[in-house]
Amino acid sequence: MVVHGIKPYTRGLLYYPMESHHRTGMTLTWAQLEKFLRGVSARQIRLVCGLVLFAYLISHFLNHALGNVSLDALAVGVHYHILFWQFPPVAIVFYGAILVHGGLGIWALYQRRQFSWKAMEPLQLLLGLSIPVLAAAHVVGVRLAHMLFGTERLYPQVFYADWVVAQPKMWLLLALFVVAWIHGCIGLYFWLRMKAFFQRTAPFLLAAAVLLPTLAMLGLYQGGRTVIRDSASADWRAQNLSQRNVPTPVEANTLDSIMARFLAGYFGLIGLALAARGVRALHERRGGTITLSYGNGRTIRVPKGLSILEASLRHRVPHASVCGGRARCSTCRIRVIGDCTALPEPSQREAFILDRVGSNADPAIRLACQLRPENDLSFFQIFLPHTAADGSHSSPSRIGEERYLVSMFVDMRSSTKLAENRLPFDTVFIVNRFLGAVSQAVIECGGQPNQFLGDGQLALFGLRTSKQTACRQAIKAAAMIGANVAELNRFLKHDLREPIRFGVGIHGGEVIVGDIGYRDHMVFTALGDAVNVAARLQDMTKALGCEAVVSEEVYKTAGVSAEDLPQQEVEIRGRTVPMIVRTVASTTALSPLTDAALA
Repeated sequence: MVVHGIKPYTRGLLYYPMESHHRTGMTLTWAQLEKFLRGVSARQIRLVCGLVLFAYLISHFLNHALGNVSLDALAVGVHYHILFWQFPPVAIVFYGAILVHGGLGIWALYQRRQFSWKAMEPLQLLLGLSIPVLAAAHVVGVRLAHMLFGTERLYPQVFYADWVVAQPKMWLLLALFVVAWIHGCIGLYFWLRMKAFFQRTAPFLLAAAVLLPTLAMLGLYQGGRTVIRDSASADWRAQNLSQRNVPTPVEANTLDSIMARFLAGYFGLIGLALAARGVRALHERRGGTITLSYGNGRTIRVPKGLSILEASLRHRVPHASVCGGRARCSTCRIRVIGDCTALPEPSQREAFILDRVGSNADPAIRLACQLRPENDLSFFQIFLPHTAADGSHSSPSRIGEERYLVSMFVDMRSSTKLAENRLPFDTVFIVNRFLGAVSQAVIECGGQPNQFLGDGQLALFGLRTSKQTACRQAIKAAAMIGANVAELNRFLKHDLREPIRFGVGIHGGEVIVGDIGYRDHMVFTALGDAVNVAARLQDMTKALGCEAVVSEEVYKTAGVSAEDLPQQEVEIRGRTVPMIVRTVASTTALSPLTDAALA
């Protein structure tokens, strides 16, 4: 029997042929893989390669820091350092990351038409392009010399060459460490600043970002002092400066020639990228200009080929873009006015982002950082510029963040009937007392009352806790709501014809949290399928004649045993896949479950 789209759940009645189930699983796997590949962009590849190189830098810095102990500690550290990074699979990944990251850096120099108003983006690019120049002498003299001639130049030989023979090389090496570290930290900041944990971990990350290179450079200084002292001994020089450790003059000339050719080729690539930028700019000028009309009446003329966001930055038009035009968010979205057939097709990355935010079906919704129109265009900015103008100073959760939350909808039953033959102020008093009882339970259990919708409320759990804790808090809050409302009914029993009744719906999942609204009327809330499902579950309590409907996913995540509660499979409006839920006749029955889980 089906009641209002709700079917009793019986495990034995569900039958799936093994072969078709296997094929379905394979289809889903390939679909997920295809979706993942669609979301991969050149920026993400560069990020992954950068993380590999940053891991190498951290390993190298930790090794350098051992110089504060002794030269022997440095020798032991470099042994394990080389053992790991020269392990063939790791070495392939490492050298591949160097080539790909460097190549994409030069590509970024060509591709980037406009930087943001802040200096951090061009500074990051400039530092990144200078790293190969600073590292050339060190890499050729140490790694390439070992590969070509078998020369083993470790810390004693490097310290002697840079601290005793040619001290300017020491400052060049220190400059390399500082430049590479700052470049990597800027990249990590751009990547992590929108993560949920960034605000909590930022002080610790800053401390590590300052402490690690400081210890590394102090370790180099202490090691250099030791080598300066020991190198006065003829025995030390005979042991550490033999032909096995120092290249011959012919070998040194060969290495110098290789380094000169590398630098010439590298500067040639940079010059080629700059020349290509000039050719592109000339071509765009000859190709004509187009007019971009903003929804606020602002109109600008720009060369063809610029993205909407780049045009806004060039003409100082405020435009929301939390990720800085990296196609990692959707805050730069625009709605095109008029015919959309002449617009270029979305790139894979743009299509992926639009699909994530549910806008892929509307051709008028595009990402300003990706759309490069060829004709005049009129559009509205979906996110107000001032919303993200202070993005760098705000918490990521205020400007838009995806995370797991548990949503709870609580609704007061028969509030319309309650208002009959009752003064408006009396009705408001009773509704406020009900919402107060609900809010008190939510707050005491660690949740946050979020929105008050007439005589109902949306509460959120998990803004600062783990998934399991959020699910347990929501279940406990439902039990406490039942106790608080029962106490309220006893208090108002002489003023109410019948006790106050309510319904609760609870579901958890990935949602978008952030500020929604206009100007001074911004409200922090959550949007997403999980919130909608919680509202639907609350509405189902009317048809099922119970006080609460909680998704099975919440019980499983909370680690709560709910075997005594009726289990059902329900059809959720707007979703194609049925959901397994537990119905709760009285929310006070949930209290023993949470107590047992906590015990």
